[in-house]
Amino acid sequence: MIVDALALTKISPNWLTFIGLVINIVAAVFFGAARVDNHVRMFFYGGLVIIGAGIFDMVDGRVARATNQVTQFGGFFDSVIDRYSDVAIFFGLLVYYARANRFFYLVLVAIVMVSSLMVSYTRARAESLIGSCKVGFMERPERIVLVILGALFERWGTMAPALWVLGDLDHDGYPSHQVHLRAVDRDGSPDGHYWRATQA
Repeated sequence: MIVDALALTKISPNWLTFIGLVINIVAAVFFGAARVDNHVRMFFYGGLVIIGAGIFDMVDGRVARATNQVTQFGGFFDSVIDRYSDVAIFFGLLVYYARANRFFYLVLVAIVMVSSLMVSYTRARAESLIGSCKVGFMERPERIVLVILGALFERWGTMAPALWVLGDLDHDGYPSHQVHLRAVDRDGSPDGHYWRATQA
């Protein structure tokens, strides 16, 4: 229904992608503006806003297909904007932990932010060489879901464990992509190689 309604407006899917970025920046502002005494409420608001941004993230591609506006630039633009959205969200958390003088979690968020970008980069680089590299557990949707859960339920201190999980599983992405690419180099075909590589 949402896709059909947006398709009738003839709106450019790229605008939907950009609106998603703006909404994520609003979420980042909630995180960054939080104080120790009100961070539970501000994180909750931020989590709700990220859910709103996710709606645009889900429908932009569908609207593009429904309105026959699928382009290579659109796919590139969507991928780049996704990276900016991720950085904005984690930057908001960086600001909060810096203002709260929680140096350990400041470093942890920085690590998560860098690793999330590296997972995306290594996958894109691998796919430019072999066509497909859909391996590893922690992709962008899983990262966003963890951040949302951490923000919505911060009353019970859930953001810290969410960041730990992100920090751990994000680093699974690069080795998975590396194993995947090495297996293709060895076998000469991407079909079934990751299973053989992980079973060795």
